[in-house]
Formats: sequence, C-alpha cells, structure tokens
Amino acid sequence: MESDKESGQTPKLEFDRLTEHLHEVQRLLSRHRLVENLVNRQEMPKHGLVESLVHRQNLGELGALLNRLDAVDAARILEALPPADRLLAWEQIRQDRLDGILLLLIDAVREELVNSSTHQSEKISLNAFDLHNGRLRQVKVVNKADLADIKPIWVDLVAPSAGMRYWVGEFFGIDLPDPGSLTDLEASARFYVEDNGEIHLHSDFLLDADNDAKNIAVAFILHKDILFSVRTEELPVFRLQRLRARTQPGYVAEGKDVLLDLYAADAEYSADALEDVYADLESVGNTVLNPHVTDDAAAQILSEIARGEDLNGRIRRNVLETRRALSFLMRAKVLSAQQQDEALQIMRDIESLDGHTTFLFGKINFLMDATVGFININQNKRVSKLTTISVIFVPINILAGIGGMSEFSMMTKDFNIGWPAAYAGFLLGSALVGWATYHALKLFEAREARRLLEAKGPGKPA
Repeated sequence: MESDKESGQTPKLEFDRLTEHLHEVQRLLSRHRLVENLVNRQEMPKHGLVESLVHRQNLGELGALLNRLDAVDAARILEALPPADRLLAWEQIRQDRLDGILLLLIDAVREELVNSSTHQSEKISLNAFDLHNGRLRQVKVVNKADLADIKPIWVDLVAPSAGMRYWVGEFFGIDLPDPGSLTDLEASARFYVEDNGEIHLHSDFLLDADNDAKNIAVAFILHKDILFSVRTEELPVFRLQRLRARTQPGYVAEGKDVLLDLYAADAEYSADALEDVYADLESVGNTVLNPHVTDDAAAQILSEIARGEDLNGRIRRNVLETRRALSFLMRAKVLSAQQQDEALQIMRDIESLDGHTTFLFGKINFLMDATVGFININQNKRVSKLTTISVIFVPINILAGIGGMSEFSMMTKDFNIGWPAAYAGFLLGSALVGWATYHALKLFEAREARRLLEAKGPGKPA
C-alpha cells in the first residue's frame, strides 16, 4: 500500500522539480532580455563594457544552472523553451555535455539546434561526393535536405557531433560510430561484416605535420556501394584523394574505388614520410661524424633521433594497419577482379616499405650508440682534468698540512724571518711543487706514449 503511494508520488515529485527548474531558466532568460533592452536604450559612458558585464553575469547564472541539471532534465527544458530562448540556452551548455543531451531531444529540436547553433567545433565538416561527368564532385552538406538532392558514393565526416551522426545515419539507415572512441576498439573488432552486408573497417592514417607525428583513427563503412568515413581530424591523404578524383575523369566509379585509392594514397604518404626520416637522419649522421661533439649538440642530436624513431614506428604501424585492411577486403571477396589487382599492387608497395623501416631502426640504434659514446668521452675528459688537478694539489695539501701543524711563525723565528716573508716563501714553494708535479705527469705520459709506439714496431699502424 505504501509502495503504491510512493510510486504514485515519484513522478509528481520529478514533474514538480522539472517545472521548478524550467521556471528558473525562464526567469533568468527574462531578466537577461530585460536588462539587455534597458542597457541598449541608455546612453552612458563605457556602454560596451557595461553591456558585456551584464551579459556575462546573467548568462553565467543560466549556464551554471543548466550544467548542474542531468541530461534528461536539460533536454526536457530545452524542448519547452521557444526557439530564440532555446538557442540562447543551448549556447551556455558545456561542450562535453552536448552530445549526451542531443541524443535525448526530439528530432525537430535536435535538427534545429544542430543547424542553427554556432556552439560546435571549427573542425566539424560534412561533405558528400557524387559522380559528375566521370569526376568526383564535392557537395557541402548542412542539413538532411542537402543529402536528398544527390546520389553520393562517398560521405565524409570530420569531427561530427552526435546530432550530425544521428541524422546522417538516419537518412542512410546506418549507425555511424563516435570517432573519439575508435582507439578503444579491440584489434579483432576493427574489421567485420554486418548481417545486412555492411562492411566495417577501422584503420589508422598517418599525420605528420609541424614535427608532430601521430596516427589518426578512421572508421570506414561500405553500405550499398556508398563509402562513409568518420574521423576526428582532416588528413593530407583525404585531401590528395579528393584532388585526384576531381581532376581525373573515370578515376573512381564507386565507394570501394574510393576506399582503395585512400589506402594507396596512404602508402604513398608513408613513403614520403620515410624519405623525410632518411633526410633527417643523414643530417644527424653528418653531425655525429664530427670528432668534436659538444654536450649541447649531443642533446640536440638525441632529440632528432628520438623524433625519427617515433615517426618510423608510426609509419610501420600505419602500413601494418593498411595491410590488414586490404587483406580483410580480399578475404571478404567483395572486390572485383580489377579491384583485387589494385589491392595486390598496394600490398606490394607496402611490403617494399618494410625493408626501409627495418633499415632505419638499425641506423637509429647506431646513431644513438655513437651519440651516447661522445657524451661518455666528454665526461671522461672532464673527469681526467679533475684528476690531474687533484694530483697537482696533493703535494700542496701535504705541505699545507705540515705547515698547519704548529704556529708557522714559531718555525721561522730562529732564522730571524718575519711571518710575511715566511708565508710568502711557503706559497711560492707550494706553487713550484705544483708546477714540478704537473710537468712530471706530462713527462710520464710522453714516455708511456713512446713506449707503446716502440712496442708496436716500425711499419705497424698506430
């Protein structure tokens, strides 16, 4: 009986709480509009500063309230607001909460916010490509209506929001993955075929820009001869593919052609990156071959070697991913005879890169050992100098110890020598002992060198 009563009250309590939050949001929006109108009608000095402070205060309170609510309550409140207020409230929600709230909105509100809001990453782009006179034609897509006017063979999404992935997937009848979660997939789940015939491939593509090399995960879906690609960043390989397909008639005819050409372009890009590694290591090698390498130069060399090793490792991983993807496509028997031949040619190109990456790893290890050897030599030189100085001052330390055993003036008073002259003579004598010790060491080293030369005998290399 009590449980029935509680279950009957819970929805009412939730409704009352949601209504209270909605009224608070409406109150803040009303106050913002009112203050904004008052400020705009007033003529006052520093008008822009006052307006900025008012905006910041009111919208800050609104954003704090909306970001405290859970995603379900925030979605219901947005749906209840009029369009102008809804967009203003949407702009105050934190970026990390947008995707979760979008998925809870009704379709009309979701599409309205996605199409009208400026609250999205500058990297976000959605392009569709169809065939026009045998060439690939790029069409910028803003909303679902743009897709209805074309018959694409390739749909490319860069850093898409959850809302964008939703309505694109809804239009084509597929489920587009979140590009931010592609790296979390197990290796065994990167290549598979769905029951409805969809082919899924998750591959890494190399991005080497501004001395910052990294692998970008890209999700491919082949569905009804249309290729869908989803990734977090723009890639040089994709730009190159779009350029070639737009300028060369008959370059591609369907989605699988685009996919194979992307993998081929990726192999070319990896080969170019390997050439850059060769050039960088050649420059490093010329520096290492210098017999005088300072510690600062050695540190710079180690930095260059580390960058080359990192890039070489990423290239090796990249071509490994491409090889696996091509092998999967060939085993799945979804390629035509011509496409099979093209895939085999790409595989041969990739195999030729394996030898280069292996050679570079060996060269990197050699340069690393040589650089560390120079650092050790420099350290040994410093230790040798310190040892020489220590040996020079050993007799001086002994004399100083003897002289300090008693009052020095007492030792010289019987000779009628004043303490200034006595101490001056002591210092001069110490300097002469140090000088003699230094030259004795040099003479000893010279004799040792002559002895080694005589032991080798005439005509023998030194």
